[in-house]
Amino acid sequence: MTMGHMKKFGSFGATLCLLILAVSATVTQRLLNVPLYETAGRLWTCKWNFPLLYLLTDYRVIITCTVITVLFYPLYKLYGVLFLPMDRVRNLGDIGYVPEGRMSMKEMANRVRRQRATGDLPPIYPNGWFGLIEGSKIKAGDVKNISLLGLNLAVFRGEDGTIHVIDAYCPHMGANLAVGGRVVGDCLECPFHGWQFRGSDGQCTKIPYSEKVPDIAKVKSYISDEANGYIYFWYHAEDSAPTWTVPRIEEIQSGDWVYRGRTEHYINCHIEEVPENGADLQHLECVHAPLITSGIDLRNMWSALWSFGSHSWTANWETNPPPNEHIGTLRLTHSMNLFGKAFRPVDMDVTAQQIGPGIVYLTFHSPIGSGTFVQHLVPTEPLVQKLVHNLYFQKNLPAFIGKFFLLGEAIQLERDIMIWNNKRYEKKPLFVKSKEDSQVAKHRRWFSQFYSENSPRLKFQRDTLEW
Repeated sequence: MTMGHMKKFGSFGATLCLLILAVSATVTQRLLNVPLYETAGRLWTCKWNFPLLYLLTDYRVIITCTVITVLFYPLYKLYGVLFLPMDRVRNLGDIGYVPEGRMSMKEMANRVRRQRATGDLPPIYPNGWFGLIEGSKIKAGDVKNISLLGLNLAVFRGEDGTIHVIDAYCPHMGANLAVGGRVVGDCLECPFHGWQFRGSDGQCTKIPYSEKVPDIAKVKSYISDEANGYIYFWYHAEDSAPTWTVPRIEEIQSGDWVYRGRTEHYINCHIEEVPENGADLQHLECVHAPLITSGIDLRNMWSALWSFGSHSWTANWETNPPPNEHIGTLRLTHSMNLFGKAFRPVDMDVTAQQIGPGIVYLTFHSPIGSGTFVQHLVPTEPLVQKLVHNLYFQKNLPAFIGKFFLLGEAIQLERDIMIWNNKRYEKKPLFVKSKEDSQVAKHRRWFSQFYSENSPRLKFQRDTLEW
């Protein structure tokens, strides 16, 4: 059971207790001994403390329960909006497609994946640090099976609290260590035959039925890190060591900015196309100018109904000098106009740092608060990307203000997803001589540093793309 489910179960339990108390108040001592049923005289007198059949037919009880539910549910929802972190998840096929006829969104997604031209793609898995999962989701002694970048990983936290990332399959007979495996100290024990593998280097340390452990008995271990509430691992096609580290965000480390929620999206595109948006200045006007209230469907967001307002942007993207050449920086300003006048409370100054191929720190400052989106992008399949945003916002401001920014970011992102899901990758775009196109070309040259000689390329049978 996840923490989210536990919270919901706790809320349900509290509601149930309130209902029981309210019902108990309507039940007199005389009713507690009411006969359940009689046939040819009294056959059985109910001695229960809770005469269920009577209560289910007592209109007073039904009315009481209904009133309590009607009053309590809006309060519960309001409590969630004001105080609980947001968790918005959109799976592949939930959004970003245009169904035809009676086809569902998922059916249309499968159709597009089969029929869409992919283009001449660069390597599908770049080198760098990639986010695996929120650290809070793996407690000491927990293990998770995570598949990404063509790998199946066992991610576990040792009994001392240290995170380890190893290959998921036992070299003995191929069991998945993360499915039923048990954490023992700093090792993960195979559920099949009890072999134990050390997380730090993948070496087998114990075989229950053998006095000697062969030196070759080991699994691949990956370099991992934990920063800003997230767990990372280092991927490199040549098995090269990390050339940079995951930066820490001071405000998160100090507790000045606290967690206010997350969004999770699955996107049908090549990984390079998502961060490339940061350098694509012209798309801001075409995709992100309409008010967020006009929705995420590109066909309808220019409706005259919402024409009284718009978003405005200025932006510039540049690469960082050595030794931080793995970082690209976008500086952006946002403003909103309503009925021809500036709406200052949502003005924002934004600095977005693209750190390698899979991490973005998007820090913003506005008149109503400051915070950062910690963004993690990782391929779960060659042309399926998982994109997670974790929002950290000022702790001295109400949670719902931070969630307003998170919702706005999600809506703007979901407009982009409609583009990404349906486009093909253009290896040689038809650029014109302009600042806008030159920025995209500059970003592509910068991103190429994350590919190496053995970076894998797409090899697939088209008719296997359905999911």
